[in-house]
Amino acid sequence: MVTTFLLRNACFPRNAWYAVCIVLSATFTFHHSAFAVTPDVQNSITRDIQQAQKTLQQTEKKIGGERAAFARQLNNLEQEVIELRKKTAVNRRLSDENTLSLSQLEERQQRWKEQTQYQQNLLNRFVQQHSLSAPKEKSSEQNALTVLMHYSENLQQRFYPTWQENNIVLPSGELRAAHTLSVGPVIWYYQEQQNLVGIAQLDKSNLLAGYELGTNEGVRNLFHHGQGLATFDPSLDRAMARAQQQESTFEHISKGGIWAIPIILFALFALSIAIAKSVQLWRLPKVVQLSPSQLQAMHSKHASTNTPALGVIQQDLLRISQNTEVSQERDDLLFSRLSSIKHTLDRWLGAIAITASVSPLLGLLGTVSGMIETFKMMTLFGAGDPEVVSGGIAQALITTELGLVVAIPALVLNALLSRKAKSYYHDIENFAIQLSQVDGKVNEVKTPTQQTSQRTKSEEEALAC
Repeated sequence: MVTTFLLRNACFPRNAWYAVCIVLSATFTFHHSAFAVTPDVQNSITRDIQQAQKTLQQTEKKIGGERAAFARQLNNLEQEVIELRKKTAVNRRLSDENTLSLSQLEERQQRWKEQTQYQQNLLNRFVQQHSLSAPKEKSSEQNALTVLMHYSENLQQRFYPTWQENNIVLPSGELRAAHTLSVGPVIWYYQEQQNLVGIAQLDKSNLLAGYELGTNEGVRNLFHHGQGLATFDPSLDRAMARAQQQESTFEHISKGGIWAIPIILFALFALSIAIAKSVQLWRLPKVVQLSPSQLQAMHSKHASTNTPALGVIQQDLLRISQNTEVSQERDDLLFSRLSSIKHTLDRWLGAIAITASVSPLLGLLGTVSGMIETFKMMTLFGAGDPEVVSGGIAQALITTELGLVVAIPALVLNALLSRKAKSYYHDIENFAIQLSQVDGKVNEVKTPTQQTSQRTKSEEEALAC
């Protein structure tokens, strides 16, 4: 009875209810008389159960289809209700506006103006913060909206880069149409007519052809086939700007102006003298150090086979000592010959020293002239542009750099050559002093103290003459 009550109160169709009742009755009969039912009865009950199951499946499928149709119908009704609500709200707003007083309308209009002004201020602040610009012939509101639209298009281009047609300034100064591709801060250009590929720079609103990639096929493949390996500057144009600033030695020197010419002339003059003096000092015969006995033998013209060969200068001094018998006259001739040798050794060395002294002064003069010219440019165009000031100072300092480059090697060469000449003259002078102390009759040489006193006496007499 409980089972029958529950089934009658369920929301099943009549056919489904009958099928369930048959199944339950068959099941109940089977459980209570399982051991007393014949095989024919069992087969009949099984067929009834299968038929009831098929009926149940068909009924469930029918219920599912009706439920989907009801759901679609309900959804359509809900959409109609939403549209009706919107129309109702609009009609209600229009009805409220018709019933509003003039003061309320003015108040609402004032709030709309304030909201519009607030939005306009936000747009202008956004434009100022991002340093954007737009045509000035439009109103401020249209101008800000135009800027915002341009900025949105640029962002879209950055997110989804595509090739575009733009005018680009080539290295030759020509303005040509080229294909450009912008990926973040990097811009590639491809000019088909001249087959030019490179990296462009954005200078204010102009595109300048920067570093040329030459035979790089990556950008060409990227343009024609949609894929390729493109070269870019990871330092964001710093390395490219550094490469463009490279200049030859002649270009660097020419920036020094007119004062670089005398510095170069002094450098060439000092270099030629240094080369000539180096060859002269290198070709000088070696000074042979002789013992007193060897010197006495050579002076008396009885040189043995063990006596070393003398150089031209030493032979000249020895010849003077041999051909002059009077001691005072011999010393004067030796001193005169030493003066001639010293003059020959020191000749033109002073020019190298003068070059080492004058070159920095000429460089400083060129720097001062360049600074004066820079200040004149600042007076005419102002100091707002740092490139004008820094560029003028850099060119002015080139002469100082050039003067130091010439002066330092000249100073070193002068010191080395002077030391070589003094060392050689010192050896020759010692040899002449030994000759002045040689006595043709007595085989002895005076002590170093006597040599020094005799040398001083001879020099004083020569100066007195």
